[in-house]
Amino acid sequence: MRSITWLWRRRGNPLYRGTDRVEGLLALCAVLLVLLAAPAAAVWGGRAAHGTLSEIVREQHRQRHQVWATVIGTSPDASAGPEAGSGRVAATWTAADGTTRSGTVLTDRAAGPGDRLRVWIDARGEPTTRPMDPGTAASHAALAGAGTGVVTAGLVEFARRLAVRRLMVRRYARWEEEWTRVGPDWGRAGRSN
Repeated sequence: MRSITWLWRRRGNPLYRGTDRVEGLLALCAVLLVLLAAPAAAVWGGRAAHGTLSEIVREQHRQRHQVWATVIGTSPDASAGPEAGSGRVAATWTAADGTTRSGTVLTDRAAGPGDRLRVWIDARGEPTTRPMDPGTAASHAALAGAGTGVVTAGLVEFARRLAVRRLMVRRYARWEEEWTRVGPDWGRAGRSN
């Protein structure tokens, strides 16, 4: 913003170059794009992510449900639990089609043979994770929207910096041409020997 103000005040200065005008316009366009395009991209990204995640939540809630499982023993790798009193246990449960299934399930508490616990199973009757809840989906969608907005603003700034860099290369090339044209007597203030 400071550069826009500085460039606006310098517009009547005879030392004000055309590249300075272009640089000022680039800065103004970049600010406007960040203020307008980044929020629009954030809203679009958030809505797109929310729609996709909401469908995933609905699908997971259709396919997964909780059943009671009976612990029949501890699993050989029961010590692999992340904290004491939790881990894997061997259990049996009844699937949605009425068949009895058995396997290893995760538990968050100490469980011995005969204990009953609630486990999530999928449509095939296999143990699975708990379905995502709508609040978690909304949080992920908000983060995706914010990320989209930040990336958009970053791309605008990257494009502005790239254009300014090209302007500087052009400016330096013109200066080099001017120095070459002045010649080797530039330090003598035009005096001849």
